[in-house]
Amino acid sequence: MAFLEIRAARREFNTPEGGKVAALDGVDLDVVANEFVTLLGPSGCGKTTLLRSISGFEALDGGSITLEGQDLSKLPPFRRPVNTVFQSYALFGHMTVARNVGYALEVAGIPKAERDAKVADALDRVGLSGMGARKPSQLSGGQRQRVALARAIIAKPRLLLLDEPLSALDRNLRQQMQLELKSLQHDLGIAFIFVTHDQEEALTMSDRIVVMRAGRIEQIGSPRDIYRHPRNRFVAEFIGETNLFFVTIDRIEGTTALARTAEGVTLMLPAAGRKAGEAVTAILRPTDFTLSDQGLAGTVTRAVYLGSDHYLFVQPEGGGQEIRITARDGLAADAGAKVHLAHDPSRVHVLEAG
Repeated sequence: MAFLEIRAARREFNTPEGGKVAALDGVDLDVVANEFVTLLGPSGCGKTTLLRSISGFEALDGGSITLEGQDLSKLPPFRRPVNTVFQSYALFGHMTVARNVGYALEVAGIPKAERDAKVADALDRVGLSGMGARKPSQLSGGQRQRVALARAIIAKPRLLLLDEPLSALDRNLRQQMQLELKSLQHDLGIAFIFVTHDQEEALTMSDRIVVMRAGRIEQIGSPRDIYRHPRNRFVAEFIGETNLFFVTIDRIEGTTALARTAEGVTLMLPAAGRKAGEAVTAILRPTDFTLSDQGLAGTVTRAVYLGSDHYLFVQPEGGGQEIRITARDGLAADAGAKVHLAHDPSRVHVLEAG
C-alpha cells in the first residue's frame, strides 16, 4: 500500500513573456514506507517543484498529495510530518552544533533533559558524537552536512525530503556521503525522497528512480531497470553513457536477429518480438562491447585513461557514428590501433518508444 500518493499534480508558473509554463504537468507517483526514491532529471524538469509541493512550500494548481491517507493540501508546511534538507545547510553560525540540531525542539518547549538526549541520539546517528559543543565554522563541509541531517531527523519525521544536499561537496566526500545517506535511511526506517541531477547518485542510493522531463515522469523503476531497460531515447541518453544504433532487421537466425545500420555496421539483437525488415533503435552501453579478434572492425580515434579502465572511441570501418567502449586496463588499445568489437546479443536493448 502506498505511503505517499501523488495524483495528477499540476503546478504552473507565469513566464516573463506573459504565458505560462507547467513545472508539473499531471504527475502521478506512489512512494511506499521505508523507500528511498530519487527524483532525477535535468534542470527545469520539475523535480524540485514536486519536492516543494510535498513539503508545502509550493501550492498545487491541480491534483492531490496524501500521506498515509491524510490530505496534505489542508496543512501548512510546519504541520506536515515531513522535514527537508536543502542544498545550503542554513546552520546558525552563532549557535553550537547541539543547539542547531535541537533548535526546533527548544522552540517547541521540549524539556532540556529530553532535548539533550534526542540531540545526542541524532548526532550519534550521523557520526558526530562528541562534537555538539563546536560551532559550524569549526566543521568540515561534510560534517556541516551531517549537522543539517541530524537537525532534520531529530523530530523523527515520517518522510524526509532532500534537495540536492550533496552538490556542494567534493567528489570523494560526496561518494562517501551517498553510502552514509543510504545507510542512515535504512537505520531510520523512514521514506526518503531525494532530488538530484547526478545519475551516479541516483544509481548508487535509490530503491527506485523517477526520471523527469518538462514536468512529466518519463520512467519509474529500479536503478537496474532504468539503466538496462530505458523506456525511450531520452532516458537512455540521460542515464549513463549510451551507444544508439538505428538499424533495420536483415534476418532472424534462431534466437538472434541480425540488423544493420545505413552505413553497414552489423549488430546482433535478441530475436524475440522482431521481424525482418523492421526498423528499430538499439542501444549498447560502453561496457557491453569487448575487444576481440573478430567482430565489428574499426579504428581507435581517442583513448582516455581512467585508472582501472580505458574509455575508447572507435570509428567503424564502414563509417557512421563513433562507438564508445570501456576496456579494462591491460586489455585496451591506443589511438590509431585497429580493433574488432564483439558484443553479446542478450545485452542489446531495443527501444520501444521514440
